[in-house]
Amino acid sequence: MPQNVEPFEFTEDALRLRQFIFEYWCDRGFGPNYRNVHEALGLDRRRIMQAYKQLQLGIIVVVNQDSQNCDLLKAPPFSSFPSQVELYIDDKFHSYIGCASEAMAVSNMPPFKGKECRLEAYCACCLAPITIIDKEFELLSCDPGGVLWHVTKTPWDWGNVDMGSMCDSMNFVLNAEHAENYERQTGTRGVHCPIEAGKEFVRYTGQIRMYDYHWPPGTMDPPAIIERFRSIGCDVSAWGE
Repeated sequence: MPQNVEPFEFTEDALRLRQFIFEYWCDRGFGPNYRNVHEALGLDRRRIMQAYKQLQLGIIVVVNQDSQNCDLLKAPPFSSFPSQVELYIDDKFHSYIGCASEAMAVSNMPPFKGKECRLEAYCACCLAPITIIDKEFELLSCDPGGVLWHVTKTPWDWGNVDMGSMCDSMNFVLNAEHAENYERQTGTRGVHCPIEAGKEFVRYTGQIRMYDYHWPPGTMDPPAIIERFRSIGCDVSAWGE
């Protein structure tokens, strides 16, 4: 998923696969395998793999293109493997969420409308528990108070290969001191803001995902992303901006 990819359109195979992945994951709490996709959409192995590669290029999924099965690792907001955020619905574990950013948007997905989404997370610095409750993109509560959204990778390095390392750099921390401690632990520099501001950063994705079948491929434009951080009140000087 290189930066500055020229605009392109998803094929119908890719659009159908994207919709199916989200519906399947919302319903079951885990992603589909090739048999599930084949039986639902009638696509053969090669068409499934080519559609996955398109979706990765368009910043929709993360797949391992070096594996023979083009393994599905993430379909944000969901993660196939344990992550820093667990989603609970009706007090039952539903799925792992890909990162703190996606955690702030997941409650607006159509299958979750009208339901409280409890997010069990932790401070990236000290691993202290953090519990967030959202409903239809509205923050209902956060315990403890004052939790920050923290991003420790400059957008100039987002998407060098795929979304994996970008998502890994997006976490929750208890406060600014814990953000600084985490940066020392990881040898990084970052920006942070309150959860309410972070939700504004992800609002577009939260409002279009699963609502617009023809949602176009995403783009990775570092200057525009940095300006977006500024617009929600983040001090981006740590990134040399």
